[in-house]
Amino acid sequence: MDSDESILNFISKLRLLYVENDELSRELTLKILKELFDEVVVAVDAKEGLRRFRENRIDLVISDIVMKDIDGLELIRRIKDIDDQIPIILLSGYDDTDYFIKAIELGTDAYILKPLEIDKLLFSLKKVASKFKMLKEAQESISLLKQYQMIVDSSSIVSKTDVNGVITYVNEAFCDISGYEKDELIGKNHNIVRHPDESSEVFRNLWYVIKKEKKIWRGIIKNLKKDKTPYFVKATIAPILDKDNKIVEFIALRDDISDIMSRQREFDNQISLLDNPVIVYMKLEDFSSIEDFYDNETVNLIQERVKGALQKSMQEYGVLYGKIYQLRYGEFAIAFEYMLIEEDVKEFIRNLKNFQNEIRDKIVSIRGLQYQICLLVSVAYKNENILESARIGIKKLQFMKKAFIISNNFAQIEKTNARKNLETIATIKNAIQNETIVSHFQPIVCNSTKKVVRYESLVRLLNEQKDLLYPCDFLEVAKKGKYYFQLTKIVLENSFKVLNDYDIDIAINLSIKDLYSPSIRKIIDNLLRSYSKHTKRVTFELLEDEDIKNFNTISSFIKSIKKRGVKIAIDDFGSGYSNYERLLNYRPDILKIDGSLIRNLDKNSYSLSIVKTIVSFAKDQNILTTAEFVENESIFNIVRELGIDYSQGYFFGKSKAI
Repeated sequence: MDSDESILNFISKLRLLYVENDELSRELTLKILKELFDEVVVAVDAKEGLRRFRENRIDLVISDIVMKDIDGLELIRRIKDIDDQIPIILLSGYDDTDYFIKAIELGTDAYILKPLEIDKLLFSLKKVASKFKMLKEAQESISLLKQYQMIVDSSSIVSKTDVNGVITYVNEAFCDISGYEKDELIGKNHNIVRHPDESSEVFRNLWYVIKKEKKIWRGIIKNLKKDKTPYFVKATIAPILDKDNKIVEFIALRDDISDIMSRQREFDNQISLLDNPVIVYMKLEDFSSIEDFYDNETVNLIQERVKGALQKSMQEYGVLYGKIYQLRYGEFAIAFEYMLIEEDVKEFIRNLKNFQNEIRDKIVSIRGLQYQICLLVSVAYKNENILESARIGIKKLQFMKKAFIISNNFAQIEKTNARKNLETIATIKNAIQNETIVSHFQPIVCNSTKKVVRYESLVRLLNEQKDLLYPCDFLEVAKKGKYYFQLTKIVLENSFKVLNDYDIDIAINLSIKDLYSPSIRKIIDNLLRSYSKHTKRVTFELLEDEDIKNFNTISSFIKSIKKRGVKIAIDDFGSGYSNYERLLNYRPDILKIDGSLIRNLDKNSYSLSIVKTIVSFAKDQNILTTAEFVENESIFNIVRELGIDYSQGYFFGKSKAI
């Protein structure tokens, strides 16, 4: 499952059981699920869900957590009693630590907050699809489990015991967290790290599951170090079976969640005690790089030093109104009463920005390393769900590549957007079914003759009210689901059909996402074969994307179609991801200069300088140029004087159906 398309295809074949008590939520969420799954079994409460699970072959369960008769957690427990391998995704309207912990203990694969977002669902489904595939392979070969043990040994806390629970193997991570040496553990019963506070019932259940039922047990366990300090682990314990289905040994994989358990609970509790909270949420801008570059001990040390620096600087700038909580993934937060800043919120925000700028110049030294602190800061102090709003603010900063944001009401906006996206998906689906995805064509003219040399094919959508929708209204939402490739297929077929009906050249947009799709590349190949006598009249305009993982795929595609006489254009050149280095990979015939540069040529000297540079480079490389957004005669005259070969824009004609 290397591509989004193959993952979506794999997921669509799974039979889903969806359990939701609330009618409105069920109706909205079903619109998403039915686009992703070919078969969805629906239940309106837990009892019906359990019955339908028994009556049908179910591959995946998605359930709400709050229901009238039996709650979602109890439903999961009963389903796991029937099939403990079934993947389960739990939906909840509450960001509650206790629910989260119970969900982990029951073996839930994902915990998603409502309203359901397509990105989060797809991310969780991708993980489930990988797990589903892995479990199938594991059932075919015990050796795969042993290979898996070797792989995770370097990144997880690992131990093995014999059938009586006597330790036969521990890795270094186990020794590090427990404080024991290997020779102190090997040959001892696993009770050596048992915390006296942990319920005996937990271990009775654990042994019953792995020894009697020969199934995998998952849950959170409180353990005790050699120095008598407690620690928490999220554990997965499995029996290893021989060909006769007899237990050979047990293997346990654990993740240390001690800090997460204590700090997150403490922070959640702090927020619950406030009448009208303000949350300042901070994240280290380059934390993912830190995790990749340094070992865990150094990463933790960096976070501790950063926390100390934050404490000092926030005090100096008068923005520390409470305890700084060091949370997960390089995140820090404070929460306090709004009344403390109510008299002058603007001054607080100004001081907070000053603190953020000042902390950027701070350097902390760790073991000879010099680490410069760069923070993303999200502030929320109005409306409900402000913690969720603050976290969404951090995500937006990462996407926008900015550093500071006031995230009031972001959670509600996110819910509104989710509802709007659902409506857009339904509109796209209806348009495909009703064949109201249409192609409009806009002329591209030669600047020296003012004659049309080709037409660009542009996708449009007619909704049920017969309103004409443009790509900005639906294309980004389509890319998150399975309809995007269907749209591309329709546009390609519409465009090539015009080659037969009219004696005109056609330019067709393709994204990098399209080119990564094996099915789209095959469709293009078939169309070029079917319309072989027209291929010299075709130009593919490549829409660049920052997330290019494999230049070989793109280069190979370009070489293959250019051999057939197809021309290549780079769209929106001069903005976004475009750079001259990529031209070496694409070898385009045409550069389409981005409209944001062209539309202001008569007013912006900076844009003019950039365009001159692009045109000069293109002429040196014998690459033709096209100016987009040529909307009046003044712009056209400048474009022609600069030596740009072609123009496209309202000055020569809007797009229309042919």
